[in-house]
Amino acid sequence: MKDRIPTQDITDAAQKKAAALRAAKGRKIEKQQDSADLYQKRKHIYVRKAIGFFTNLRTTLNWVLLLAYFSVSWLQWDGKQAVFFDLPNRQFHVFGYTFFPHDFMLLSWILIICAFLLFFMTVFAGRVWCGYACPQSVWTFLYIWAERVTEGSRNKRMSLDRSEMTGEKVRKKAAKHALWIFFALATAFAFVGYFSPVRELGPRILAWDLGPWEMWWLFFFTTATYINAGWMREQVCIYMCPYARFQSVMFDRDTLVVSYDAERGENRGRRKKGVDYKADGLGDCIDCGVCVQVCPVGIDIRDGLQYECITCAACIDGCDEMMDKMGYDRGLVRYTTENELEGKKTHILRPRLIGYFTALMAMVIALMIAISDRIPLELEVLRDRNQLYRMDTAGNIENSYIIKIANMDQKNHDYRLSVDGIQGLELIGSTEVSVNAGEVINLPVRISIHQSSMNVPSADITITVKSTDGSEQELSKESRFISAVQR
Repeated sequence: MKDRIPTQDITDAAQKKAAALRAAKGRKIEKQQDSADLYQKRKHIYVRKAIGFFTNLRTTLNWVLLLAYFSVSWLQWDGKQAVFFDLPNRQFHVFGYTFFPHDFMLLSWILIICAFLLFFMTVFAGRVWCGYACPQSVWTFLYIWAERVTEGSRNKRMSLDRSEMTGEKVRKKAAKHALWIFFALATAFAFVGYFSPVRELGPRILAWDLGPWEMWWLFFFTTATYINAGWMREQVCIYMCPYARFQSVMFDRDTLVVSYDAERGENRGRRKKGVDYKADGLGDCIDCGVCVQVCPVGIDIRDGLQYECITCAACIDGCDEMMDKMGYDRGLVRYTTENELEGKKTHILRPRLIGYFTALMAMVIALMIAISDRIPLELEVLRDRNQLYRMDTAGNIENSYIIKIANMDQKNHDYRLSVDGIQGLELIGSTEVSVNAGEVINLPVRISIHQSSMNVPSADITITVKSTDGSEQELSKESRFISAVQR
């Protein structure tokens, strides 16, 4: 009879490794159960400053986005505000283009493109939008920076909050909240500056010469920014943002996510640098907790993939920093896929990702064509329904129309009116008209024809508006001409 291999032959290190992996899974389940309580009191998160490639990348991108938000409204284009949404006049000026409400189809296309871009990025690399470009994250990191500047490092902030109220504590807290309020006011000012002339907004605020809507949005955005970025922070991402809830639908086993390599890291344990920790059954994780301390949402990436994670990669930089100090290889926490962690092959190019990219490129090309072919001119022809036609003493038949011309450009233009469709048609009055930039005019016109040239009760005619200043704008509309001829 063959001898059975006794369980005692399994090494102690392997037993500890298996037990550690089971413990990691248990902590993950416990963490998920704890996070299900929506009514637990919020614990303030003291975010430690991370140093590394991903932190530098995110910080640079954040400052670029903030600079763009605060400065674009101040740019000039042909002597006018480059980006200005003129709601009272229903005109939207964007770098030389003027859009009107009926152009909102283009806005729909832009929103659909943004949605597909978000889907594509989520399938490819998880919640990178949340970690690197979401306004909530950008302003949260700005407020954390203000916290660090006024109150000091993470340990100093924790000690400050635990200490008794002193003059030093009041001074630091006041400086922090002053910076928070300043950023909130600046955010509100910049936002309103896209809807009200930004160069006039400051003097009007000082003169207390604001409309009710301007005052409301200044108050609302100041309050919302101060509360969301200063006080709520990760609560917005965890409980208010719907993206965190449906993102898992778009994930697959080849999606790049920030993950902890439990096979390499367990068993966790503190140790001295240079000792043979593997002989004691320990993994590379030294259980320093830095990955938790640098996380802006306060999760432990070692508990596995969690919906709270915004993929900012601060834990990667924090862990790499500690690995460097211990002399271990980097990558214990890294961007990876579930398949890679399980030793399987990762497929970057896959049908769903290719499908999103193809649809995205098709919509971008379609939008570019639509904008390039767009004529910044609108023409509408309305018949006078109070009088079908009029006969004069010379035997001419006249029809009256209201021609609506909208110059959707940011430059003044001269136009010429013409009509065709029936031999002998004539426009009565001036056929030349000037329309200022962004102006809409209603032009009453009469069209006449001698009754000898009209042998049908009605006929289609075409009214054309063509620019005469070299801008090569031309637009035509069809209408009906009614006569006195009876069948």
